[in-house]
Amino acid sequence: MILDFHTHALRKDPNAPQGYRDFMNSVMDGDLDEFMEYYSVTRNYLDLLDREGVDRAVVLAEMAPITSPLLTNEVVRAFAAPSGGRLIPFCSLNPFLVNDLAGELEKAVKEQGFRGVKLYPTYAYFYPNDAMLYPMYAKAQQLGIPVMAHTGSSVFTGSRLKYGDPLYWDDVAVDFPDLTIVMCHGGRTFWFGQAATLVRIHRNVYFDVSGLPPQKLLEYWPNLEKLSDKVLFGSDWPAAKMGANVKIVQGLPISEEAKERILWKNGAAILGLE
Repeated sequence: MILDFHTHALRKDPNAPQGYRDFMNSVMDGDLDEFMEYYSVTRNYLDLLDREGVDRAVVLAEMAPITSPLLTNEVVRAFAAPSGGRLIPFCSLNPFLVNDLAGELEKAVKEQGFRGVKLYPTYAYFYPNDAMLYPMYAKAQQLGIPVMAHTGSSVFTGSRLKYGDPLYWDDVAVDFPDLTIVMCHGGRTFWFGQAATLVRIHRNVYFDVSGLPPQKLLEYWPNLEKLSDKVLFGSDWPAAKMGANVKIVQGLPISEEAKERILWKNGAAILGLE
């Protein structure tokens, strides 16, 4: 079984920031708007999963209009609903766009069926340990859902990388010891070591390997085998290929048990999947 823990739902958005459009055009062939319109259809997305050999995928909402297209919770909910459970929706909450973060999260989970929440500190300009987020973390801990967040670098114009240091999640992990935290991109480029340290010392902290060349994972984390119970596979599609990245992970010189944990078991345990 393969679980891609980090993919993005899409919609055609001619008003997307130009920096985002420039990046997406650099990593794909064909017309960007046509690509987004095609994969905004659930059936086409599921066909993609079939071609790439992926059984289930987390799909992320995005509420960071400074750097990237608006992909609202409502759009992601409607997109995932007809998938028969193969697409697992995560909402997104921007603390500068939502007053009652805890209330909105509870509504998203209990009434709308979201399985987690994704935050974008480097795109929306906030530190993860800011006190304004603590009611939301308390609610997520109470609901038993994971909090994912971008860590590390970004190529999108307007990003502010200082907000992406994984070290800020140490405060959150200490203050909410039963909250599941997933540091996306493993602190990419600057902070691979910090991410590895945090997952070793905190029981419920993980990182995903999305947006990274998987052939370099052992260069970034030579002890990947020992960390494998705290690592999640993610592609960051459409910025990277799902199936090609899966195959590279399957070919890494680590144990088959470690590969299974990364590609399925860890994420399935977090989400309660069989």
